[in-house]
Amino acid sequence: MDLDAYRQEAEAFVSALDREYYLHFSGQRQELEIEPIYERHAELVSARAVEALRAAGSRELLEFAVQGHIGRETEELAAELARREASLEVTVDGRTLPFRQAPVAQANEPDPDRRAAIEAARNELTARELDPLLREVFERTRALVRELGWESVLALCEELSDIDLRALCARSEAFLADTDGAYERVVAPRVESELGFGLDRLRRSDLPALFRAPGLDRHYPAERLLDAYRETIDALGVNGRGVRLDVEERPQKSPRAFCSPVRVPDEVYLVISPHGGREDYEALFHESGHAQHYAHVDGSLPFEQRYLGDNSVTESFAFLFQHLTSDPHWLGERLGVEDPSELVAHSRASKLVFLRRYCAKLGYELELSSAAGPLDRLRDEYARRLARAVRVEWPRETWLADVDPWFYAARYLRAWALETHLRRHLRERFGERWYAQREAGALLRALWREGQRRDADELLADLTGSQLDFEPLLAELVG
Repeated sequence: MDLDAYRQEAEAFVSALDREYYLHFSGQRQELEIEPIYERHAELVSARAVEALRAAGSRELLEFAVQGHIGRETEELAAELARREASLEVTVDGRTLPFRQAPVAQANEPDPDRRAAIEAARNELTARELDPLLREVFERTRALVRELGWESVLALCEELSDIDLRALCARSEAFLADTDGAYERVVAPRVESELGFGLDRLRRSDLPALFRAPGLDRHYPAERLLDAYRETIDALGVNGRGVRLDVEERPQKSPRAFCSPVRVPDEVYLVISPHGGREDYEALFHESGHAQHYAHVDGSLPFEQRYLGDNSVTESFAFLFQHLTSDPHWLGERLGVEDPSELVAHSRASKLVFLRRYCAKLGYELELSSAAGPLDRLRDEYARRLARAVRVEWPRETWLADVDPWFYAARYLRAWALETHLRRHLRERFGERWYAQREAGALLRALWREGQRRDADELLADLTGSQLDFEPLLAELVG
């Protein structure tokens, strides 16, 4: 196989896909037209290409081809899922909302019973309209993985990601045990402050409002959002020329912020749908970490080092910038917050909830991916694991909709750990105000320039000599 020719076509394929996803999920195109893209590049992700890359010994390109092959074989289902999501509407008390905008309305709804009604309506639609398609995608994926020679999705992902997912799951279970005792102490005060009741009354439907934290809006003014972002990027000297910011409101725009690296490093879209408060700041800064990373990658690197590799690395940069929105010094300088203690405490509580949720998700997804026989029993297992971690009754309806492809939950967990190590290193070298030091920006640019040539473990070992673990994260969250 001519690997250089393969890389060239792979980049054209990924660029076309990312552009299509950007146009659809930014609300500019109703249909997600990915089938023609897969058709044009059919041989690129064929079973023959998978076998050739297996023989060539390129793990990153093999992983790309395998995922692309399965994507092509399930493209019609994926397109239909996107079409349904874009067309579905949620109706509560006579008010109709686009399905994708319902979580935004739920987060901004002050009435807990109405929040529960919105979530129940959305879950009902998920179970009736999306679950059959999600299940078909899952079953088809399992069959395709076996056809390619792996016994399970878990076995495939462990081999091609070079991540010991079972070992990571064991560390995640330990993290859950280590944070059990502190959970109420850290989370309950923020529930009481933001929602007006105790942890014992908290429901799953209340979590979006808790994370939204409207009581903190006064500290996160909408009119300062973009200026605070630009000032931070400029102070670090890391304003990548390829970053294109999309903040326009569109009816079918996804409420979930995202970064679409259409052409790395020259055309990188940072998409956000602002709906108020701290979450806008967190979302913008998180996605800016991705965007600036991709926009600073050395364009001469091979395709796999610019687009592929261990996404724990790019997620760590995203978390690094997201953390600024709860950094006491940054809050004082950029937003004029005199006493940031409440904001820091809320960020800490939210992060603990997210981490415990993802620890539980990883364990569930490992069980799901290696399950034999009927899958229905795993609905209850999903709800049980998530309920134990977050301490609310968890809906069974999202047992497939909540699954991240290819164990992306593992990338998030590793990224949270790496970000804590990286932030500690920046503070030790450049001080508490590292975010305003051009020398810190120069270090970040040097790391970003490499794309994802190194995985999270290698990057941390080379930078600090440390091993990737949860200990600094644990200390930061529960003391």
